[in-house]
Order: sequence, then C-alpha cells, then structure tokens
Amino acid sequence: MTEEKADQHPQGKLGPVRVWALAAGGMVGGGIYIALGVVIAVAAQWSWLSFVIAGIIAVTTTYSYATLANHFEGSGGAFDFLENMDREGAAGSLSWLLIIGYTLTIAVYAFAFGHYVSYALGGDALTIRILALAAGFGLIALNLIGIGKMTAVEVVIVSANLLVLIALGIAGVCYWDTTELVAGISPRGIWAAPIGAASIFVSYEGFQLLTYEYDKIKEPKKQLTPVLVSAAVFVVLVYVLVALGATMLAGALTIVDEKQVALSIAAENLAGPAGLVIMTIAAAFATAAAINSTLYSTGKLAARVARDGELPPWFDHRNRFDVPDRPIMVIGTIATLLAILGSLSSLVEAASLVFLVTFVIVNFICWREVNHLRWIPILGMIIAAPVGLLLVARLLLTAPFPLLLLAALSMFAVFGRPAILRRLGEGGAT
Repeated sequence: MTEEKADQHPQGKLGPVRVWALAAGGMVGGGIYIALGVVIAVAAQWSWLSFVIAGIIAVTTTYSYATLANHFEGSGGAFDFLENMDREGAAGSLSWLLIIGYTLTIAVYAFAFGHYVSYALGGDALTIRILALAAGFGLIALNLIGIGKMTAVEVVIVSANLLVLIALGIAGVCYWDTTELVAGISPRGIWAAPIGAASIFVSYEGFQLLTYEYDKIKEPKKQLTPVLVSAAVFVVLVYVLVALGATMLAGALTIVDEKQVALSIAAENLAGPAGLVIMTIAAAFATAAAINSTLYSTGKLAARVARDGELPPWFDHRNRFDVPDRPIMVIGTIATLLAILGSLSSLVEAASLVFLVTFVIVNFICWREVNHLRWIPILGMIIAAPVGLLLVARLLLTAPFPLLLLAALSMFAVFGRPAILRRLGEGGAT
C-alpha cells in the first residue's frame, strides 16, 4: 500500500498508543546505550542532572514541534515550518543540516549495534565492524524493498526495550551506594552537569520523526501535543533511572572505560550470563529498529526537500516499492561507513550539536508563530543557548576536527546549496 492510499483509510492511521510508543522508542532507540559512558566521563555523579537538563530542552522542543505541526498542518517537520513562513532558503539550509544530523545518528546506532552484539559473542574489532556493516547495509536493503516502516513490530520492540531498561534501573537503584557514582573517577562540581547535558542530545532526538508522519496520525489536533510531550517526559525519567541504576551496578569507572557496552556490563553484573543475553537482545533490536525508522524517515525527508527544489532533483526518486531509494542508499551508506570509522564521543557530540541547534530554531519559530503558552519555547531557548556554547567549547578542546568539519558542512548548506541548485537549474532560494 502506498503512502497516499494509507492516508485515505482510517485503519492506516496511528492512534495515540502507537504514537506514544514510537515517540518514546525514537528517543530511547539507541542513544542511551552509548551516551551513558560519555556523560559520566564529563559529569560524574551529576550525570542524572545532565539528563534532566537536556530533558527539559527536549520536552520544550517536543511541545514546540507538536504545536507547530498542528499550527501548519504539515508533515515536513522543521523544513515545513520554515516553508510555511516563506523562508525557503532557511528551510533548505536547515533540512541539509538535519539530514547530516540524522546520518550521524544512524552511525551512532550502527556503532552501538556492532559493539553490543560483538561483546556478547566475544568478538574483536573486526567483528564489531562486520556487525555494524551488516546492520547498516541490511537495513538499507529492508528499506529498499518497502519494509522501512514496520509500525506494529516497532511498537513491540519499543515496549520490550523500555521494560528491560526500567527493570535494570530499578534493580540497580535497589543496590544504592553513592560511592559508586564516582568509583574510580574524580568527583565533579555541579557545574559539570550542563556540560554533560550538552553531549547527549542525540539521546533525545527521535520524537520529531513523528511529525513527518503527521498526515498518518489519527486526530493530530487532539492527540499529538499531549502524546508527544508525555512520551518525552517519560523518557527523561527512564534516562535518570538508568543512569543511576546502571552506575550502581557497574561503577562509574567501568561505565566510562567500557562506554560502548556499559549497559551490558551492568546487566551482566546484575544477573550473570542471563542478564548479558537479555541486554544484548534488547540493544540489538532497539538499535536496529532505530536505524530502520530513522533511515526511512530521513529518506522521506530528503525526497520531500528535493521535490521542493532544495536538494538536487536526483534525490526525488522512488523505486517500484514506492520507496525513496536514492536518499536511503546515500544516507545509509555514509552512516554505515562513519560507524566503522568514527569514534564514539565524536559521533555522539557532533550529532548532539546538530540537534541542539535545530531545537533552538524550532523553539524560536514556535515562540514567534504561536500566541499561547509562549513561555515554554522561551524556557527551551534560555536553557539551550548556554548549553550549546558549552558544547562548542568542549568540542574545540577535545574534538576540533569534527567541529570544524560540521561547521564547514553547515556553511556549505547555507552558502553552497543555493549555488549548486542554481547551477542545476532548480533556482534554490538564497
């Protein structure tokens, strides 16, 4: 069934339970599996507060995304919002930046898949790369034959994943010992919490993918905002619980040193081989589902942007399964290569910066375009601005090359994009 036909049948509409599950799963997907060690390395005993700070920004942005989707009644997310404001040039530039962010996120998920499965199998570095390649190219293939959006399967995977993470968090908290929060590492002052928050926005992206499915959601005017916001709040609570519980089980130093597989080690310490098997299965399915849905949605976004003249028309192509095959192949291949070549911290923090910038922009648009509850997007911007500056400063000190590359790509999206589109005869807006 094509997207157009699905939209015409009530049976194809997503109800509030599925939207909630997909939003929560889009955020939890693979981010927590690799972000925990990154944030503990920065914020130590204040890592839970880092998740709260980043979570407040994510919740306010969730509200802004849902409110704007209802306001404009469109399925293009931030790209659609700006187009409706007659800011085609800005919409094109932001869409390129978002596609970069989603590509980095898919790379993070493939990275996590390779490491978690390899750890359970006792594999080496080559095994990790082979598994990441298999996940990336395997899910490209599934998308190309029209199995890119398996809603019912995703809901089951999301539910099981959330149950495993919550169980781990609760079990860990039952072994409460505050010394484990800094075991083997230096304690940090509370000032470290916003620095840690700056590094983990990749753990909160995902909810916005639901706005790309706006036309498939049942009664979006009534359901979308409360459903997405409640899912975001729930995810914040889950992250705080897991951050505390996993650290109690494994200790801060182990979480940092083994950040690629931190939750597997925590589960193994809790329940031995059985815990390792359960966590490996949860991580494998969660990261694979996250790759699948993110790749599908990003491919749709790229095709939509190309159709509106802000990407080369080559990307607006569908195969016989009615799938935007070219953007899926390009985005998936680049992401898979990044997964086997990039470092964890660089991928996580670069992707986090892209989404943080996008969050600020969407909150600003909501503040400007919507006249009620304007304090919510204002709160998001007030907290996000200093956190963003901290992330830039951190990247300058610890990973200048990814930051400079990201800055160059952003400049290219703003200034190079119109020139390319003009040359191709598409008349991209400046």
